[in-house]
Amino acid sequence: MAVTGPGELLATWEAGLAEQDAGRALLLHRAARPGESAHTLSSAPLGERAADLFALRRALFGERMEVTLDCAADGCGAALEFTLDAGELAAVRPAPPEDGLRVAEDGWSVRFRLPGPADLAAVAAARPPDALHAGRLLAARCALTAHRGGHLATDEDLAQLPEPVLRRFAEAAEAADPGAELTLRVACAECGAPTAAELDIAAYLWTELDAWARDLLLDVHLLASAYGWSEPEILALSPLRRRYYLELCADA
Repeated sequence: MAVTGPGELLATWEAGLAEQDAGRALLLHRAARPGESAHTLSSAPLGERAADLFALRRALFGERMEVTLDCAADGCGAALEFTLDAGELAAVRPAPPEDGLRVAEDGWSVRFRLPGPADLAAVAAARPPDALHAGRLLAARCALTAHRGGHLATDEDLAQLPEPVLRRFAEAAEAADPGAELTLRVACAECGAPTAAELDIAAYLWTELDAWARDLLLDVHLLASAYGWSEPEILALSPLRRRYYLELCADA
Protein backbone atom coordinates (compact mmCIF):
# COMPACT_ATOMS: atom_id res chain seq x y z
CA MET A 1 0.00 0.00 0.00
CA ALA A 2 1.35 3.43 -0.96
CA VAL A 3 1.34 5.80 2.00
CA THR A 4 -0.89 8.79 1.34
CA GLY A 5 0.91 12.14 1.66
CA PRO A 6 0.15 14.62 4.46
CA GLY A 7 -1.72 16.98 2.15
CA GLU A 8 -4.10 14.25 1.01
CA LEU A 9 -4.56 13.00 4.56
CA LEU A 10 -5.41 16.51 5.75
CA ALA A 11 -7.98 16.76 2.95
CA THR A 12 -9.49 13.45 4.09
CA TRP A 13 -9.64 14.69 7.67
CA GLU A 14 -11.19 18.02 6.64
CA ALA A 15 -13.88 16.29 4.58
CA GLY A 16 -14.59 13.90 7.46
CA LEU A 17 -15.33 16.69 9.91
CA ALA A 18 -18.68 17.22 8.22
CA GLU A 19 -19.50 13.48 8.10
CA GLN A 20 -20.90 10.92 10.49
CA ASP A 21 -19.34 7.53 11.18
CA ALA A 22 -20.38 5.89 7.89
CA GLY A 23 -19.11 8.81 5.80
CA ARG A 24 -15.80 8.89 7.66
CA ALA A 25 -15.35 5.15 7.17
CA LEU A 26 -15.84 5.59 3.41
CA LEU A 27 -13.33 8.45 3.32
CA LEU A 28 -10.76 6.37 5.16
CA HIS A 29 -11.36 3.43 2.83
CA ARG A 30 -10.86 5.72 -0.14
CA ALA A 31 -7.55 6.85 1.38
CA ALA A 32 -6.56 3.19 1.68
CA ARG A 33 -7.59 2.43 -1.92
CA PRO A 34 -7.46 5.76 -3.78
CA GLY A 35 -8.00 4.17 -7.19
CA GLU A 36 -11.39 2.67 -6.38
CA SER A 37 -14.80 4.25 -6.91
CA ALA A 38 -17.14 5.04 -4.04
CA HIS A 39 -19.56 2.38 -5.34
CA THR A 40 -16.87 -0.31 -5.29
CA LEU A 41 -15.80 0.60 -1.78
CA SER A 42 -19.38 0.70 -0.48
CA SER A 43 -20.04 -2.73 -1.97
CA ALA A 44 -16.87 -4.39 -0.66
CA PRO A 45 -17.35 -7.09 1.97
CA LEU A 46 -17.08 -5.73 5.51
CA GLY A 47 -13.98 -7.79 6.27
CA GLU A 48 -12.26 -6.47 3.16
CA ARG A 49 -12.84 -2.89 4.29
CA ALA A 50 -11.59 -3.72 7.79
CA ALA A 51 -8.44 -5.35 6.39
CA ASP A 52 -7.78 -2.32 4.16
CA LEU A 53 -8.17 0.04 7.11
CA PHE A 54 -5.85 -2.04 9.30
CA ALA A 55 -3.31 -1.92 6.47
CA LEU A 56 -3.73 1.86 6.23
CA ARG A 57 -3.30 2.17 9.98
CA ARG A 58 -0.07 0.17 9.84
CA ALA A 59 1.25 2.32 7.00
CA LEU A 60 0.42 5.59 8.76
CA PHE A 61 0.96 4.93 12.45
CA GLY A 62 2.69 1.55 12.76
CA GLU A 63 1.61 -1.97 13.65
CA ARG A 64 1.20 -1.60 17.42
CA MET A 65 -2.32 -0.53 18.40
CA GLU A 66 -3.03 0.42 22.01
CA VAL A 67 -6.56 -0.40 23.16
CA THR A 68 -8.21 0.52 26.46
CA LEU A 69 -11.51 -0.84 27.73
CA ASP A 70 -13.39 -0.47 31.00
CA CYS A 71 -14.20 -3.68 32.86
CA ALA A 72 -17.89 -4.41 32.39
CA ALA A 73 -18.32 -6.16 35.74
CA ASP A 74 -20.61 -4.41 38.22
CA GLY A 75 -18.66 -2.41 40.77
CA CYS A 76 -15.31 -2.80 39.02
CA GLY A 77 -14.76 -0.49 36.03
CA ALA A 78 -10.99 -1.06 36.00
CA ALA A 79 -9.12 0.01 32.86
CA LEU A 80 -8.11 -2.91 30.66
CA GLU A 81 -5.11 -2.09 28.50
CA PHE A 82 -3.68 -4.32 25.78
CA THR A 83 -2.18 -4.16 22.29
CA LEU A 84 -3.19 -5.43 18.86
CA ASP A 85 -1.06 -6.01 15.76
CA ALA A 86 -2.46 -4.08 12.77
CA GLY A 87 -0.36 -6.16 10.40
CA GLU A 88 -1.85 -9.43 11.58
CA LEU A 89 -5.39 -8.06 11.39
CA ALA A 90 -4.78 -6.67 7.89
CA ALA A 91 -4.12 -10.23 6.74
CA VAL A 92 -7.61 -11.42 7.77
CA ARG A 93 -9.54 -11.11 4.52
CA PRO A 94 -12.80 -12.63 3.29
CA ALA A 95 -12.75 -15.86 1.32
CA PRO A 96 -16.28 -16.44 0.01
CA PRO A 97 -17.03 -19.28 -2.43
CA GLU A 98 -16.93 -18.16 -6.05
CA ASP A 99 -20.61 -18.92 -6.54
CA GLY A 100 -21.70 -17.23 -3.30
CA LEU A 101 -22.90 -18.49 0.07
CA ARG A 102 -25.43 -21.28 -0.37
CA VAL A 103 -28.07 -21.94 2.28
CA ALA A 104 -30.57 -24.79 2.08
CA GLU A 105 -32.94 -24.77 5.05
CA ASP A 106 -36.64 -25.05 5.87
CA GLY A 107 -37.70 -25.54 2.24
CA TRP A 108 -35.56 -22.64 1.07
CA SER A 109 -32.55 -22.66 -1.25
CA VAL A 110 -30.80 -19.28 -1.30
CA ARG A 111 -27.51 -18.06 -2.72
CA PHE A 112 -26.16 -15.01 -0.90
CA ARG A 113 -23.28 -12.59 -1.32
CA LEU A 114 -21.37 -11.13 1.60
CA PRO A 115 -22.80 -7.92 3.11
CA GLY A 116 -21.01 -4.63 2.50
CA PRO A 117 -21.14 -1.16 4.06
CA ALA A 118 -23.91 -0.02 1.69
CA ASP A 119 -26.10 -2.88 2.89
CA LEU A 120 -25.68 -1.93 6.55
CA ALA A 121 -26.39 1.72 5.73
CA ALA A 122 -29.58 0.79 3.86
CA VAL A 123 -30.82 -1.39 6.72
CA ALA A 124 -30.09 1.34 9.27
CA ALA A 125 -31.90 3.91 7.12
CA ALA A 126 -34.98 1.66 7.01
CA ARG A 127 -35.19 1.78 10.84
CA PRO A 128 -36.33 -1.83 11.37
CA PRO A 129 -38.22 -2.32 14.64
CA ASP A 130 -36.07 -5.21 15.89
CA ALA A 131 -33.12 -7.48 15.12
CA LEU A 132 -35.29 -10.02 13.28
CA HIS A 133 -36.59 -7.44 10.81
CA ALA A 134 -33.08 -6.04 10.39
CA GLY A 135 -31.76 -9.51 9.61
CA ARG A 136 -34.48 -10.06 7.03
CA LEU A 137 -33.75 -6.74 5.34
CA LEU A 138 -30.04 -7.52 5.19
CA ALA A 139 -30.57 -11.06 3.92
CA ALA A 140 -33.01 -9.88 1.25
CA ARG A 141 -30.48 -7.32 -0.01
CA CYS A 142 -27.73 -9.93 -0.16
CA ALA A 143 -29.80 -12.68 -1.80
CA LEU A 144 -28.58 -13.39 -5.33
CA THR A 145 -31.04 -16.18 -6.12
CA ALA A 146 -33.76 -17.65 -3.93
CA HIS A 147 -36.19 -20.55 -4.28
CA ARG A 148 -38.94 -21.58 -1.90
CA GLY A 149 -40.43 -25.01 -2.24
CA GLY A 150 -38.75 -25.37 -5.61
CA HIS A 151 -40.25 -22.14 -6.97
CA LEU A 152 -38.58 -18.80 -7.55
CA ALA A 153 -39.08 -16.66 -4.45
CA THR A 154 -40.71 -13.26 -4.74
CA ASP A 155 -39.70 -10.07 -2.95
CA GLU A 156 -42.62 -10.67 -0.58
CA ASP A 157 -41.23 -14.14 0.18
CA LEU A 158 -37.77 -12.73 0.91
CA ALA A 159 -39.29 -10.22 3.29
CA GLN A 160 -40.48 -13.17 5.40
CA LEU A 161 -37.36 -15.32 5.45
CA PRO A 162 -37.63 -17.72 8.41
CA GLU A 163 -35.22 -17.46 11.32
CA PRO A 164 -33.44 -20.77 10.55
CA VAL A 165 -32.48 -19.42 7.11
CA LEU A 166 -31.29 -16.16 8.65
CA ARG A 167 -29.15 -18.08 11.17
CA ARG A 168 -27.57 -20.19 8.44
CA PHE A 169 -26.85 -17.07 6.39
CA ALA A 170 -25.24 -15.37 9.42
CA GLU A 171 -23.13 -18.48 10.13
CA ALA A 172 -22.00 -18.79 6.50
CA ALA A 173 -21.14 -15.09 6.32
CA GLU A 174 -19.13 -15.26 9.55
CA ALA A 175 -17.18 -18.28 8.31
CA ALA A 176 -16.43 -16.68 4.93
CA ASP A 177 -15.68 -13.21 6.31
CA PRO A 178 -14.21 -13.58 9.82
CA GLY A 179 -12.80 -10.06 9.81
CA ALA A 180 -16.20 -8.39 9.38
CA GLU A 181 -16.48 -7.97 13.15
CA LEU A 182 -13.59 -7.94 15.61
CA THR A 183 -14.81 -8.89 19.07
CA LEU A 184 -12.31 -8.42 21.89
CA ARG A 185 -12.59 -10.60 24.98
CA VAL A 186 -10.34 -9.58 27.84
CA ALA A 187 -10.12 -10.87 31.40
CA CYS A 188 -9.88 -8.15 34.03
CA ALA A 189 -6.68 -8.25 36.08
CA GLU A 190 -8.53 -6.78 39.05
CA CYS A 191 -11.67 -8.91 39.34
CA GLY A 192 -11.09 -11.65 36.78
CA ALA A 193 -14.38 -11.05 34.98
CA PRO A 194 -14.35 -11.21 31.17
CA THR A 195 -15.22 -8.14 29.13
CA ALA A 196 -16.32 -8.32 25.50
CA ALA A 197 -16.33 -5.37 23.10
CA GLU A 198 -16.24 -4.84 19.36
CA LEU A 199 -13.38 -2.84 17.89
CA ASP A 200 -14.51 -0.51 15.10
CA ILE A 201 -11.29 0.05 13.14
CA ALA A 202 -12.83 2.97 11.22
CA ALA A 203 -13.68 4.83 14.44
CA TYR A 204 -10.32 3.94 15.99
CA LEU A 205 -8.38 5.14 12.94
CA TRP A 206 -10.46 8.31 12.66
CA THR A 207 -9.62 9.22 16.27
CA GLU A 208 -5.91 8.81 15.50
CA LEU A 209 -6.18 10.77 12.25
CA ASP A 210 -8.00 13.59 14.02
CA ALA A 211 -5.27 13.89 16.68
CA TRP A 212 -2.54 13.70 14.01
CA ALA A 213 -4.18 16.39 11.86
CA ARG A 214 -4.62 18.83 14.73
CA ASP A 215 -0.99 18.35 15.81
CA LEU A 216 0.22 18.83 12.24
CA LEU A 217 -1.78 22.02 11.77
CA LEU A 218 -0.26 23.38 14.97
CA ASP A 219 3.18 22.61 13.54
CA VAL A 220 2.22 24.43 10.33
CA HIS A 221 1.05 27.43 12.33
CA LEU A 222 4.28 27.63 14.36
CA LEU A 223 6.59 27.21 11.37
CA ALA A 224 4.60 29.61 9.18
CA SER A 225 4.73 32.19 11.95
CA ALA A 226 8.47 31.72 12.46
CA TYR A 227 9.68 31.41 8.87
CA GLY A 228 6.85 32.69 6.69
CA TRP A 229 6.61 29.40 4.82
CA SER A 230 3.38 28.31 3.14
CA GLU A 231 1.43 25.23 4.19
CA PRO A 232 2.50 23.20 1.10
CA GLU A 233 6.14 24.07 1.78
CA ILE A 234 5.87 22.93 5.40
CA LEU A 235 4.01 19.74 4.51
CA ALA A 236 6.73 18.93 1.97
CA LEU A 237 9.28 18.71 4.80
CA SER A 238 9.99 15.29 6.23
CA PRO A 239 8.72 14.74 9.80
CA LEU A 240 12.33 14.70 11.02
CA ARG A 241 13.20 18.06 9.45
CA ARG A 242 9.92 19.55 10.59
CA ARG A 243 10.63 18.50 14.16
CA TYR A 244 14.18 19.96 13.96
CA TYR A 245 12.86 23.34 12.82
CA LEU A 246 10.30 23.28 15.62
CA GLU A 247 13.09 22.64 18.14
CA LEU A 248 14.99 25.61 16.72
CA CYS A 249 11.88 27.77 17.18
CA ALA A 250 11.56 26.61 20.79
CA ASP A 251 15.21 27.42 21.50
CA ALA A 252 15.06 30.87 19.93
